[in-house]
Amino acid sequence: MRTIHPQFITDTEGKNISVILPLEEYEALLEELEDIEDVRAYDESNIVNDDSIPIDEAFKIIEGERKKKS
Repeated sequence: MRTIHPQFITDTEGKNISVILPLEEYEALLEELEDIEDVRAYDESNIVNDDSIPIDEAFKIIEGERKKKS
């Protein structure tokens, strides 16, 4: 697990209302979130039962359509 070093901004009652992170830690967290989103999207794509085809076959179809239009 990543170690972060947050600093908190509090209101007049001492309640935490905001967080400040070093820029490097913030950017690293954003990158990790993007990775997690990619994994989630991949997992969801494997659940969907549609008529998908391999990417190589899709490229062949697209290229064939492009040649027909030329």
